[in-house]
Amino acid sequence: MNSYFTTTILAGTLALLVTPAAAQQAELPDNIERLQNMQSTGTTSFEQIAQDGPFADGIRATLEQIELPEGFQIELYAVVPDARHMAVGPQGIVTFVGTRKDKIWAVTDRNKDRVADEVKDFAPSLAFTIPNGVCFGPDGMLYTVEQNRVLIFPAAEFFYESPDVAVGQVVAQGELIPQEEESFNHSARVCRIGPDDGKLYISLGQPHNVPPPEKLDLYRDWGIGGIIRMNTDGTEREVYTTGIRNSVGHDFQPGTGDLWFTDNQVDGMGDDIPPGEINRQTKMGQDFGFPYYGGGDIRTVEYEAETPPADAVMPVVEMTAHAADLGMTFYTGSMFPERYKGAIFSAQHGSWNRTEPVGARVMVTTLDEEGNATTEPFAEGWLDENGEYLGRPVDVAQLRDGSLLVSDDLAGAIYRISYEGGQ
Repeated sequence: MNSYFTTTILAGTLALLVTPAAAQQAELPDNIERLQNMQSTGTTSFEQIAQDGPFADGIRATLEQIELPEGFQIELYAVVPDARHMAVGPQGIVTFVGTRKDKIWAVTDRNKDRVADEVKDFAPSLAFTIPNGVCFGPDGMLYTVEQNRVLIFPAAEFFYESPDVAVGQVVAQGELIPQEEESFNHSARVCRIGPDDGKLYISLGQPHNVPPPEKLDLYRDWGIGGIIRMNTDGTEREVYTTGIRNSVGHDFQPGTGDLWFTDNQVDGMGDDIPPGEINRQTKMGQDFGFPYYGGGDIRTVEYEAETPPADAVMPVVEMTAHAADLGMTFYTGSMFPERYKGAIFSAQHGSWNRTEPVGARVMVTTLDEEGNATTEPFAEGWLDENGEYLGRPVDVAQLRDGSLLVSDDLAGAIYRISYEGGQ
């Protein structure tokens, strides 16, 4: 395909994507405007992250004490500061990694030895605010969800080599949630493209431990404390899920298309209650009970005198209280043994206010033909015998070869788990 044709097609795609956002916001930040017009910004350099030396060696030493089922091994894939949620490129070229700060990282394994050769910041000419959520559509479009904006990057696996990238706005700055509701708390969004409808699904955590009653109507209208969906150009936004406190991980089950998601539950009720959750949503509009329930069927003190929704959906799996279940993915690869096909791999970030810390591990949830779930630790050892965190897993993603990547925002790393044992 010649360069003129490629540029023409891309410009047409961007024109379609920019139109709704341009109607929403008359004046765009300078670099967004220049990039949408396919103009250079003058940015010429990247921040590069060293992949060897004492820091990487220290992470490798920690990995020696991680416990896995027989036949599995874990290795350092990349040093990635503040690594949070991951999006593996559909062409297998690059993995994009979000953070809770102001960076998105591009991680490349150029020689395909399953260890990253290069980690550099993505789109350094743009200013990001909590760009935690990254996800790919099947057409190769990369979506990034910030605290209060959603961007789309066509041909991200091609343009990431340059400081300037093709970009469009799905939701303009300040229009994902009301600006007065912007918060430092529970603002790490995640996203997925739905398997059947092709819509963009985005989680919106509500910022409180338990929200005050006067906020409930506003939050329900916007989908704060829920999951929203919209067309990939930002139109036809609607609230898909309600009754969630702060979900930072979701995925669609292969075969059924059902939406499964983790949820972090209420603090301050005790070490052992309420439980964390893995939930299953089978249709639009289901309510999962928060803030009337703090986790599982445990009522919150603030709403114990109120009548909860009669049709509130209880979790499929109750997880260890305060372990902070975050990213999750269904396993669809062929590398792992048969028992893991269709299983959910999820990351527990670890507790912050429990008397005895828990979590900091990767869990696996297997489902039988009747839909019954069994959950057990899969990779653990980041919480040592002294109660010290040596790492805090955030997200799990699958490489094309069927191995798993695990991000860790404490160590600032991505690990790769592979299988070499017999079936």
